[in-house]
Amino acid sequence: MSNILTPRSQDYSQWYNDLIIKGNLADYSAVRGCMVIKPYGFALWENMRDVLDKMFKDTGHQNAYFPLFVPKSLFEAEEKNAEGFAKECAVVTHYRLKTDPNNKGKLIVDPAARLEEELVVRPTSEAIIWNTYKNWIQSYRDLPILINQWANVVRWEMRTRLFLRTAEFLWQEGHTAHATKKEAIAETTQMLDVYAKFVEEYMALPVVRGVKSANERFAGAEDTYCIEALMQDGKALQAGTSHFLGQNFAKAFNVQFTDKENKMDYVWATSWGVSTRLIGALVMAHSDDQGLVMPPRLAPLQVVIVPIYNKDVEARQKIDAKAEEIMKELRAKGIRVKFDNDDNNRPGWKFAEYELRGVPVRIALGARDLENNQVEVARRDTKEKASQPLEGLTDHIAQLLEDIHNNMFQRALDFRTEHTTNADTWEEFMKILDEKTGFVYAHWDGTPETEEKIKELSKATIRCIPLNNEQEAGKCILTGNPSTQRVLFARAY
Repeated sequence: MSNILTPRSQDYSQWYNDLIIKGNLADYSAVRGCMVIKPYGFALWENMRDVLDKMFKDTGHQNAYFPLFVPKSLFEAEEKNAEGFAKECAVVTHYRLKTDPNNKGKLIVDPAARLEEELVVRPTSEAIIWNTYKNWIQSYRDLPILINQWANVVRWEMRTRLFLRTAEFLWQEGHTAHATKKEAIAETTQMLDVYAKFVEEYMALPVVRGVKSANERFAGAEDTYCIEALMQDGKALQAGTSHFLGQNFAKAFNVQFTDKENKMDYVWATSWGVSTRLIGALVMAHSDDQGLVMPPRLAPLQVVIVPIYNKDVEARQKIDAKAEEIMKELRAKGIRVKFDNDDNNRPGWKFAEYELRGVPVRIALGARDLENNQVEVARRDTKEKASQPLEGLTDHIAQLLEDIHNNMFQRALDFRTEHTTNADTWEEFMKILDEKTGFVYAHWDGTPETEEKIKELSKATIRCIPLNNEQEAGKCILTGNPSTQRVLFARAY
């Protein structure tokens, strides 16, 4: 398979698909709309998962696991949530197949094995979890419950794209229960900050923290907080959400507790989650026409050592010995490194392959380098190459990885700044969306009807109402009605 990618400027969507496939992150599967995550892609997800899991545990959360199947009656209990996901639900109706009596080589659904109650394959787990929590909670002493689960969910999407929108995907979902509204809101905003810190400090991607409008909030939530990131094509991508659920699910599932005054009250709830779509965000935000560009703190492989051999066997042995020594020292510093001494591929092919895979640092080591007590070090983000003395190499590489992270973050921040614009009129708004793209700050009159009309006319949505938003008097770009603040619009994935 050719490693040549469709240029971003020619077809951004095809460039993205090429990169996912040729960068060895994922592949299409036999199930329409589902993907196979390949080892390289899964290693990236594991690194993300491990960092997030520690962040969750550091804030007092524990992991658990709940069933994949949700009885339809439970799913229906919280009406808004059920309505919001109904069109995406996969439903199990039977539990057995049998041989077709008219065709022994075929299997058919056994009509006698119909379930008494249909099961929804979880699109999200609030229903099954809150039905469980009612058995765990009697008193304020049982609160808070701070639980996260790592799982897969199914949302039967009709139009899918690898990592960004698939019928089945991997994610984590936190579900917490609290004695007071104040505690629940504090949990919601705390987890939003956890997500923002992760995306900025590990994915090297700046985000805008905000609250969703009523039209865009999670089905069944009182408020949805989010982080929004900007991709290189000027479209927004929601990188994480944290929901204040109020008492909606507690009332739907009759989850009550005795408070400190010995009075009965309903529990206050939150839920929050990020998914494998973060991999899509990472790819689209940082990569280039030569391949992936991996943020060092998450890259499955941070450094690769490529030997440059000649026919001298003794020289080869010395190169191998020095490469092994370098690799051992880097690993002792916690750096993920590979020594690629595979004879089946030439150095030039390896250089191109690791560039495609986005490995942050490449070290080339040949006989002449050994004679000069140096190596050639190449960084993936800027493609700069330089000779580096062997003495102090490990410390240099460790610092270089930090420099690459900082450069990637700054580059993404500069791009966002260049593609963030204020619009005061409808004409300005549409011109920015069609010509410049990116984030647009504009006034909106606060009504769902106006929001829906703007979306219909422009294909742009309110991504969020930024937290700590500056208050200013203005006029709605569509209706001219009074407004007290600008909100963040963009076309989005």
